[in-house]
Amino acid sequence: MNVSLIQRPATPAPRRCPAAFTLIELILVMAILTMMVALSAPTLANFFAGRSVDYEARRLLALVHQGQSRAASEGVPMDLWVDPNQGTYGLTVEPTYGTSDPKAQEFTLDQSLQIQVVNSLVNATNAAAAAASAMGLPPSTASVVPVQLAHPALPVIRFLPDGTLGDTSFQKLRLTGRDGTSLWLEQTANHLSYEVRTADQ
Repeated sequence: MNVSLIQRPATPAPRRCPAAFTLIELILVMAILTMMVALSAPTLANFFAGRSVDYEARRLLALVHQGQSRAASEGVPMDLWVDPNQGTYGLTVEPTYGTSDPKAQEFTLDQSLQIQVVNSLVNATNAAAAAASAMGLPPSTASVVPVQLAHPALPVIRFLPDGTLGDTSFQKLRLTGRDGTSLWLEQTANHLSYEVRTADQ
């Protein structure tokens, strides 16, 4: 007995439209993103300005530690100088102990930052020494015996050969961002090193 199989034609599956965005939907999404970026831009700018101040303060503190380490390991005085007018600072061996320092470093502040040195004794020391010299008096009559600095007209943190701070080292330094954010690099309470603080105390 022959049974013929009759194949029915397959019913076509319903056609699905490919998922896609219309032009109006894309324009709406772009408009919403633009508004969100415009609203968050000032906050992001302040965030990055604060990060810039923090980064620079940490770099200065690292340079302080490097200066102390080099002074103690090499047995020579080191000068960490700061030029607030030019927005630069660096670390070098005092000229008395070498004509040049191959490891000397110099850094430039970001243009959005300002640096201000407070309680600088170096300028007062140099002024006293210059006044004594102009009057024909020996340097010992000045309040502090002057030393030969790499940058005599600038505030300096002086590290002695044992790694301690010299008497002519400035006490504090202020870093300020464009938005008014500021951090202080100050001598610690025991006057052996420096630390970063968020406010003048």
